[in-house]
Amino acid sequence: MFFDKPFHDLTFDDIVHFCQRRLPEGKQLDYKYQLPKNHEKFAKTIASFANALGGIIIIGVQDDKNDKPCPPFTGIPYHEKLRNSIEDIIQVYIDPIVFVDINVCINQTGDRMFVVIQIPQSNLTPHLVGNLKRAYVRTGQASRPEAIVHPGKLPWLLDHRKKSENLRHILYDKAEAHFENYLKTRTANIQGESVCTLSILPTYPEEPLTSYKKLPTLIKASSTRASYGMMADTKFPLLPVQDGAAIISNKRGEYKMTEFNAYGLVMNKQVVSTEEMVNGHPSSTIRFEKLAQNVTLFFLTTRKFINQLTGAGPLSFRLKLEHLCARRALFAGQQSTMLEDYLRLDKVFTQTQLQTELPAILEEILHEIAWSLGLQLKQTEVHLLTSQLLAEAS
Repeated sequence: MFFDKPFHDLTFDDIVHFCQRRLPEGKQLDYKYQLPKNHEKFAKTIASFANALGGIIIIGVQDDKNDKPCPPFTGIPYHEKLRNSIEDIIQVYIDPIVFVDINVCINQTGDRMFVVIQIPQSNLTPHLVGNLKRAYVRTGQASRPEAIVHPGKLPWLLDHRKKSENLRHILYDKAEAHFENYLKTRTANIQGESVCTLSILPTYPEEPLTSYKKLPTLIKASSTRASYGMMADTKFPLLPVQDGAAIISNKRGEYKMTEFNAYGLVMNKQVVSTEEMVNGHPSSTIRFEKLAQNVTLFFLTTRKFINQLTGAGPLSFRLKLEHLCARRALFAGQQSTMLEDYLRLDKVFTQTQLQTELPAILEEILHEIAWSLGLQLKQTEVHLLTSQLLAEAS
């Protein structure tokens, strides 16, 4: 974790303070005093980050013989078209294009700047550079920060991604098991109940993005409260697990777990079905509005948590609803009897999309959930509900 605030909130002074820490260049960090005149070489640096763990490039910083930033930290003269130049270099020299975030941090007088480029770990590897179409990976070694991957070894790069996918499945399955194990310790039986599982984690996890020791502080800063509830209520005990921590509550007999992992995983599991009277008859129901509230709190909490990490790369979201068949879905006077026994939604988006496009992401997911539950809600109804839920959250 390089920065203590969201990427697009970074200021000129934030970069100065960061440089004063004297962190050396490495697998996920590179300094440039100016935009290199050798554009293909600069493209190689960007592509090598995308092919590996992702990373940060700061333009406007000189480094010394130990690859540490060298004062004074005054940036470079302001140039309004530098952002466009960087984007042009990526489009000309890298195939497929790497999608990066660029933050131009200008000083108070408006005459000097740092340019910070955040390169996500890519799901489109290998990214090839130049006319020779060579692939590079970031090594973190001072003598050879980028290493070429010869065409005959490209399967290695793809296999590297496969290992990350396997790790993603392991992290997911372990978090699932923690909830089941907790229920066993409480001799709680939820067999046949509808359980909702929400998860977001890096598509290609490779190494921890933070220390497990920092998780209590990160979780406290991330948990989102709204008038309709709280995702991970820190009033409940924090239960340590390997590389992570979980908050589990059984308030009013409603079992709920939210787990956070040092690799960037956030998972929420809870029972969402209830028994109530519908049209004068007892019925097992799922209230869509309550489900939407939980999904909203999950995304808001996850966004805060991920923003405190560096190098998460593309993010995989999954929603699972189990044991649905013959239950009633209810919303604002509408009701349906569910035909599906099992619902699963999978989506991939970037950290930037999570930060800047959350209302649209949330609205799309809620509309798809409603349809899958048999509720034919108008888009305007879902839009209004989404806007209300976001407005009531803090």
